[in-house]
Amino acid sequence: MSTLTADRIRNHATRLGLTHLTDTLTELVERAENGQMGYLNFVDLLLEEEVGLREGRRFRNALKLSGLPHHKTLDQFDFAFQPGLDARKVRDLATLEFAKAKSNVALLGPPGVGKTMLAVALAVTACQAGFSIYFTTLDDLVRRLRAAEATGRFSRQLQTDLRPAVLVVDLCRHRDYAETAAGVGSQRRGRGVGFSA
Repeated sequence: MSTLTADRIRNHATRLGLTHLTDTLTELVERAENGQMGYLNFVDLLLEEEVGLREGRRFRNALKLSGLPHHKTLDQFDFAFQPGLDARKVRDLATLEFAKAKSNVALLGPPGVGKTMLAVALAVTACQAGFSIYFTTLDDLVRRLRAAEATGRFSRQLQTDLRPAVLVVDLCRHRDYAETAAGVGSQRRGRGVGFSA
């Protein structure tokens, strides 16, 4: 490939926002030549590299903004620690059918059994699949909604809190928030997924 052609491709790639192509053009051309790729396979390689980079960036940014306390996955959950937990049911949840159906999921059990870790792991799985996610505690959710109600912005705050496709609400403290929690749960019906752990 001539230097003139390579420079022109890099300029076009920069103008199109294809930064990965700009940086790795020579390497990608070498891979195509060594693999004796056809034209369509080479274009597929270029696009696959760019999409992979962008998707990785989207995933990292979404995790940063999600408020998740950690980013552990289901592979890191020790099912032997909770022998009463049906791992098959959890793996069924990991298919994200509930997210596609915009259903709610409640993970119930006593403190310290891994409900929050499972909810976070399912949220990470949902984020990898392209769903928007957000984590909050019930205390913070109620505090935000009460503050918004006091300033006449309850509906706007509720819309903001209900925007993510997967909303994880962690019940850290057992307080009587039944009325508020029930209101948020009923508002979410058909809008996305809400976990409570």
